[in-house]
Amino acid sequence: MAVLRAMLGLDPGQLFHIEGESTVLGRHPGCDVVLESAAVSRQHARVSNVGGKCYVEDLGSRNGTFVNGQPVVDRRPLAENDRLAICDLVFTFHDHPPSLTPTPEQQQQPDPEAAAMMVDDEQPTGSSTIMSKVDISSGSSSLRLEVNTEAKLKALVEIGQNLGNVLGLAQVLPNLLDSLFAIFVQADRGFVVLRDRATDRLVPKAVKYRRDEHEQTARISRTIVNRVIATKAAILSADAAADSRFDMAESIVDFHIRSMMCAPLVDSQRNALGVIQIDTLDQRSRFNREDLDVLASVACQAAFAVENAQLHETALRDRALERELAVAHEVQRGFLPDGPPQIDQYDFFEFYEPANELGGDYYDYVQLADGRLAVVVADVSGKGIAASLLMAKLSAETRFCLASEPTPAEAIGRLNRVFCGSAWEDRFVTGVLCVLDPVRHEVTIVNAGHMPPLLRRNSAVVKAVAEAEARLPLGVDPEVTYPQHTLPLSPGDSLTLYTDGITEAINGTGELYGSERLWTQLRRTTEGVNAIGQAILADVKQFVGTRAQSDDMCLTCFGRS
Repeated sequence: MAVLRAMLGLDPGQLFHIEGESTVLGRHPGCDVVLESAAVSRQHARVSNVGGKCYVEDLGSRNGTFVNGQPVVDRRPLAENDRLAICDLVFTFHDHPPSLTPTPEQQQQPDPEAAAMMVDDEQPTGSSTIMSKVDISSGSSSLRLEVNTEAKLKALVEIGQNLGNVLGLAQVLPNLLDSLFAIFVQADRGFVVLRDRATDRLVPKAVKYRRDEHEQTARISRTIVNRVIATKAAILSADAAADSRFDMAESIVDFHIRSMMCAPLVDSQRNALGVIQIDTLDQRSRFNREDLDVLASVACQAAFAVENAQLHETALRDRALERELAVAHEVQRGFLPDGPPQIDQYDFFEFYEPANELGGDYYDYVQLADGRLAVVVADVSGKGIAASLLMAKLSAETRFCLASEPTPAEAIGRLNRVFCGSAWEDRFVTGVLCVLDPVRHEVTIVNAGHMPPLLRRNSAVVKAVAEAEARLPLGVDPEVTYPQHTLPLSPGDSLTLYTDGITEAINGTGELYGSERLWTQLRRTTEGVNAIGQAILADVKQFVGTRAQSDDMCLTCFGRS
């Protein structure tokens, strides 16, 4: 029987059994699992058992349902050890009841996202009793710090010492709260909330309590945070519990907050990164305007520290990605031939260059059992990582199909069915297969939606092999059949296979290289396949000039000496 195990907000280790086809969780006494928390909706979420598999769905709750930090949209399957969060209550999902002994991981201090949560408050009524406001949207230079010099210097020195030598957010934010608690001795609770740049979601990143007995899941008012972010103004409420602007704010009511300050973190581009909020319980030590000025000044310094930390983390991720892409580039190169085949009376030339580290163009030489040689050139739709993964599959499947089927046409047909059965969404592959028989001096061609090979006769006559009719690309229609066409090769004859990165190369004025230039270059008197390939590449490079390569480029030429 599947269970939910309480992790935060309830008795740790408490088990809730998922019985029957549907288990409703919420605040209403009629729910299957009653969650006594004001932030939980009356009927908040449902866990359904469908064919032995459990799914969770949000029932239109006010504060949402989350699995592993991601909001639940529609119905989401649950896997072993998934973390299910409903407001400040966190559970782990298990297919079978686990041991009641907490694991070392469960005994560790929860991360800030587990230790704090954003809640939506009821809409406030009445007029605001906010005591003071400081606009910092124009930067720290506009602040008028009407506070004694000693307090201002203390704030600046504390923040400078704690933030000056750290770059990671994991160090910046706790150090920031430590400094604020040293400056504001009346503070009982503080937290930092940042906006997630990918999802635009407000995420608690650091929480600090003055006394251990208050360490619990902190409820943070989304109403207050959103207002501060929207106005880019620091606000002070001398008596937050009586402030009509914050009526029903659970973070204030539950924690009995008497006074609070909240300041936005505004970066160098005047964007609000998040907020810092400081609360106090003691009405005799409420914050004042001078405290707000200090917090606003600190927020300006902290915002640049947070911005630098985010840029530093981004740079680290970018460098790690560059290293991974470099390794992937070498792996992808490994799918390509080490060098041209060695066949009497025949010469080969090949060129491959992706537009980025990874590409979707592909070529290969496949030696067949009867002495024939398959030459393949293909182009996967799209570029980058997804195209390179499909290219790797293409490499393996092409060799298998060529070894399994008696004719080139049947091999391409089987390859097409393989890709039609794969979950690659709308991606497809164009390609051309040439099977060379060096004994009979003939080549059999099958075209799957690709540009036709260009045949250059020894007399410098160039024509497209139109007889090899181009059918649909691979991966479009499993029922399509592919014809094959065989032609003889005389001494001096050659075939040129290429991808659209050659003909669609762009120069500085936006002009395409085009098929006509390629044909013109092929018609010029050039001795040998290698010379033909080198001349084409030199002509394309001269045409493009200094403009960056816009698409993957692949060129293969082979012919009879």
